[in-house]
Formats: sequence, C-alpha cells, structure tokens
Amino acid sequence: MKFDIVIVIVYLRHMIQVILLGSGNVATHLFQAFSKVDEIEVVQVFSRTVSNDFPETLQTSDYSKIKVADVYIICVSDSAISSVSSLLQFENRLVVHTSGSSDLNVLDSKNNKGVFYPLQTFTKNKAVDFSEIPICLEAENVSDYTVLEKVAKSISKNTHAITGEQRKALHVAAVFVCNFTNHLYQIGNEICWKNSIPFEILQPLIKETAEKLQSLSPSKAQTGPAVRNDQKTIEKHIDFLTNENQKEIYKILTKSIQNGEKL
Repeated sequence: MKFDIVIVIVYLRHMIQVILLGSGNVATHLFQAFSKVDEIEVVQVFSRTVSNDFPETLQTSDYSKIKVADVYIICVSDSAISSVSSLLQFENRLVVHTSGSSDLNVLDSKNNKGVFYPLQTFTKNKAVDFSEIPICLEAENVSDYTVLEKVAKSISKNTHAITGEQRKALHVAAVFVCNFTNHLYQIGNEICWKNSIPFEILQPLIKETAEKLQSLSPSKAQTGPAVRNDQKTIEKHIDFLTNENQKEIYKILTKSIQNGEKL
C-alpha cells in the first residue's frame, strides 16, 4: 500500500499544472484537450462569471484566489490581455497568451512571458482534433520554452518555435485562408438561397478544393474563369450579380488571381 502511494506522489510531481485565464472558445477547447492527457493538470479556471463549460469547483473570479501553477494561459480577447496580466497578483511565474496578433510584450513584465498560440478556428460546440492543430510557441528563455513545449506536445504532434513577426504573418495568412474564405462561403450561400438552391450541393466542391492543397500548391490548384482569362464568363457572372458589394468582391478577386504571383 505504501509503495502505491509513493508511485502516485512521484507521478503527480511529473504533471504540469496549468491555470486557464478566460472561459471563451479557446479556453474551453484547451480545457477539454488537457483533460484527456495525463501530463497536464488544469488546477483552476479564472472566469468573471461561472461557466457551465468547466467544473464549478475549479472556477474563480477573484484575482487574489488564483492558485500557484507552472503555467498561466491567458485566453481572452487581444484587447484584454494586457489588463488581465497586469492584475495578476504574483511575480516571476510563467504567463502566456494565446493570441496570434499580439506581441509578447503586451504581457506584464513582473512575470516571465510566453506565447501558446493554437493555429485553428474554434467554436465552442464543435469538437476539434487537437493532435493535428499547430501550436506556435515563443518564450523569453530556454527553460520556459521547454515547459511550453512539453505542454504543447501533450496535446498536439504539431508544435513550432515561431517568432513574434512570424506569428503576425501567420495570423494575417490565417485570416485570408479561414475568415475571408468563410465569408465567401456565406456569399455563395446567399446566392444559392436567393435562387432556391440548397447550399449542400456546393459542399463536395468545397471539400475537393481543400483536399487538393494536400498535394498541390495553391497556385497550381487554382481553376476557374479568372485563371483561364475567360472574359466572357467573367462578364456574365458580374452581370448576373445584383448585389453591388458582391460585384466588387468578384472583380477584386478576379483581378488578384489574374495578377497573382505563382509561388
């Protein structure tokens, strides 16, 4: 019996203790991912209000009651990162944020700084496979980076050391390939709806377009009237569109494809 207790104590010492600061999409998905692995223990979740996404016993809204942990992960909006880090009532611990566009230096200097950026779009009720998600890491020193790398590798097989400038570039690129692309899906959905066509008809096309990028560069995968310089079809499409905003987007994207660099 005593032998079993010793094993448990040694095992627990090897767990990295994490506190999540925030209760939004990123915090929820990180909590779910960490809960599935043995290497990480989420000891607390800081949230302004009680959230049903976390056990109530783990939650606090009081900065003075935040526990001691190995890593504190701030999962709030970019505009709130600085204020949250400045309100932390401890020093010389490892505090990181999950933002793609915020600099390392938005974190208060009283603690060690780092970045733990999962490059993915998160929706609370949509499950994701964290093992496939790239996690971009940055830290001020080697020992802190080692800790972050252990945390990242516990839930993902896709981790990267990324500088602040590289992370900003990645975030801009992600807006193009994710947020802007999704908006184009919405435009396509509106066009289908106005013409009594189910949007689901386009889904195999969307899937194939994404899957081609597993083996082709985007420039080589590009098809359509713009890359063929099929001016008659382009003019027909523009004439068909009645929404001026959609016309303008069509023209801008057509011009961009025709003038684009082939990488």
